[in-house]
Amino acid sequence: MPASDSMAAQLLAYFLCLLGLIGTLVATALPHWRHTAYFTSNLITATSYMKGLWMECVSHTTGIYQCELNRSMLSLPQDLQVARALMVFSSVISTVGTVVSAIGMKCTRCLHQSPTKDLVAVTGGACFVCGGMLCLITVCWTIRNILYDAYNLFYTGGINYGVGLCVRPCTSTALTKWKTDCSPLLALCFQS
Repeated sequence: MPASDSMAAQLLAYFLCLLGLIGTLVATALPHWRHTAYFTSNLITATSYMKGLWMECVSHTTGIYQCELNRSMLSLPQDLQVARALMVFSSVISTVGTVVSAIGMKCTRCLHQSPTKDLVAVTGGACFVCGGMLCLITVCWTIRNILYDAYNLFYTGGINYGVGLCVRPCTSTALTKWKTDCSPLLALCFQS
């Protein structure tokens, strides 16, 4: 592959992974991981409940939108505690991958003509792959728990929740980070 083509491929993969990092950060912050709509016979006071990693929100059809932060980590269910930790760790690893990849890219002057420049780029790509896998594990586990509770006949938790709006972009960003860096990494490993 000519140098200009590999630089273009690196830039494309880098910007796609930046897009994946932004999607991961947004999905981590927003409260739309679990969503339900509770309708009574009076449609004027319909209420929608949303749960996220950091807060729970209630939206009324009258325009009132209330959110409450989950203050105590110990009072949360175990799956939510683990999901929080995995998403934060995914964001941190992806941020480290952003910095390390920028240093190792062929279009930058950092480590110019150093034999370890390719290794630094591969390390940054591996950080993105690990961040994407952590994000994907979190999303799959959350979807499994939501669907298990929704179809469980003996569920006693009150309101059944469905898959929220943040889960879909989080899945696509995880797959974007994983796919865009896995292909060049495999090509580089088998290149010798």
